[in-house]
Amino acid sequence: MTRHRRIAGTAMLAAMTALSGVPATADAATLMDLLRGGPGRSQNQTMSGAGERTMFGSDRRSSDAGLADMSDPEPLPKISGPRYYTYKPEPLRAMVIRQTASVAVNEDVATGSITDAGQAVDPRAAMASVRVQATDDVADAVEAYYNDNNRPLLWMQDGAVTDKARKALEAMSRAAEVGLDPQDYAVALPTEPADAADPAAHMADLMRFELALSAKTLTYVQDTVRGRIDPNKLSGYHDLKRKTVNLAPVLNMMRLSPDVAAYLKSRDPSTTQFVALKSELDRLRIEDKTAGPGITIAAGTLLKPGNSSPETANIIAAIRENASDALKVEHALTLANYTGTLEYTPELVALVEGFQQERGLKADGVVGQATIRAITGHSNAEKIDKLIVAMEQLRWMPNDLGGRYVFINQPAFQAYYFNGGKQEVAMRVVVGSRSNQTYFFNDQIETVEFNPYWGVPQSIIVNEMLPKLRSDPSYLDRLGYEVSYGGRKVSSTDVDWNTTHSVDVRQPPGGDNALGELKILFPNTHAIYMHDTPSKSFFQRDMRALSHGCVRLAEPRVMAAAVMGTNVADIAKQIASGQNRAVQVPQKIPVYVSYFTAWPNDAGQVQFFDDVYGRDDYTRKAFAATTAAREARS
Repeated sequence: MTRHRRIAGTAMLAAMTALSGVPATADAATLMDLLRGGPGRSQNQTMSGAGERTMFGSDRRSSDAGLADMSDPEPLPKISGPRYYTYKPEPLRAMVIRQTASVAVNEDVATGSITDAGQAVDPRAAMASVRVQATDDVADAVEAYYNDNNRPLLWMQDGAVTDKARKALEAMSRAAEVGLDPQDYAVALPTEPADAADPAAHMADLMRFELALSAKTLTYVQDTVRGRIDPNKLSGYHDLKRKTVNLAPVLNMMRLSPDVAAYLKSRDPSTTQFVALKSELDRLRIEDKTAGPGITIAAGTLLKPGNSSPETANIIAAIRENASDALKVEHALTLANYTGTLEYTPELVALVEGFQQERGLKADGVVGQATIRAITGHSNAEKIDKLIVAMEQLRWMPNDLGGRYVFINQPAFQAYYFNGGKQEVAMRVVVGSRSNQTYFFNDQIETVEFNPYWGVPQSIIVNEMLPKLRSDPSYLDRLGYEVSYGGRKVSSTDVDWNTTHSVDVRQPPGGDNALGELKILFPNTHAIYMHDTPSKSFFQRDMRALSHGCVRLAEPRVMAAAVMGTNVADIAKQIASGQNRAVQVPQKIPVYVSYFTAWPNDAGQVQFFDDVYGRDDYTRKAFAATTAAREARS
């Protein structure tokens, strides 16, 4: 009777409160996917491959196995993932300029006063009286400059706006060229004095302009280096260290610069990716002014081989317009002979299949939503919006991605390996579903684990396994999972799943293991990694946001060989041993788990992707909120 005693437990409120904050980002699609390769994420990414400890509450004394458990089932708990936020722009504060000795209007005027209608007016006194607001970083830099009595004014001379000031304003008015909003940096020129007898009011207007322009130029420099918004305030899925921009020397550098516009331009990003995005933005804006109406295909169109549709002519016309020259040459006869009929003939199917293959879609000849999107493309307006967001996001990332790195672009469902700055590997990936999104973050690859265990994370046990286990306690035993309680292995039937428990659940290595043959680890707080999967069919789908957060690789051996600095044959030997073994990579490699709906390929051509998680919308809302806050408080 003893060996059949059931382990029981009661939930603790504190434990359940802790659980509610754990993100559900484990890598599996459904319960059926758990059987056939639905990967999960492990919080405990140790070299032993041990699974994550799940904590459901404290234990109580168990009842005899011969007696039915009389405790009422506790309500099914739920672990929810991160959420999106209403963006709150960085607050602004009034700058404080001390009213001390006079500041020079230019380096030739020692007193710093301006004579107007026979009266000497101290610009320092006027500067101390005006109210101009900026963020803390900008305000600190402006105050440090103007509270130094040895620093001259930057933008005023002899009571007039300088040519340097006008050039700075003109340069910032072109901020849209680099994906910024010119409204964020606009400063109204001071007005001519309506009453010459009031020089103090005129001086106050001049000093307000002086401080405001200094603040706006600093804001531009900070924005163009690190971005307008803090990505971590968009959602819990964003985890990017915000760059620090040293603003302290900037005003003095602009004072000394013979060409302030050139200086401001020099602060814009200059990476090959940013230059490609900027060039495409410029091209599309020019094209948008002259482009006529595009070809449209009716929403909901589904055209299969052998069928006919009133949209067939539009489909072929769009392919004729958007396909590559090579494809059009290959199918020149089909295109020349097509007369606009509704029938979807074998020749037209071959044309569509060629187009699908060219665009990385499943080449089955079926024209559905994904193929229509590829055929018609995004509108110029959509592309421009995507480029602006992409340029902002690129500012969030390191200035130099490095010579050797892995780049994962979630909307493209692709992973790339770069060596010496050149793309050497590209492959399809599966990323998190909309309800279990993959994070946007950077890290370093440290380990490749062969024949891994899958430590089942709390999110899958609580959200997906627990309901099944309450009706079928033998569920995990039948699937071959290992259940541990209090440091010792137990049968899943020994656990009273009607209450909550602190248990470990893991899946041993093998053909059905959710992580397949290997996983590539870059330990992070989100427990996301790259791995193999038995569910190979997912890679044939066009929309591959299907996991619980981790990144499944179509060619895991190829990626493992790349990061290990070896070849696929060596990786195969490691796997063939059947042993669970973790090997450190020879050198840590940066990995960028990114999210770009516009991104240049290895040829420098910008490609556009659907916003699978809707994140671009949150970024655009943050842009609007930031601009509104700056206009209201400037």
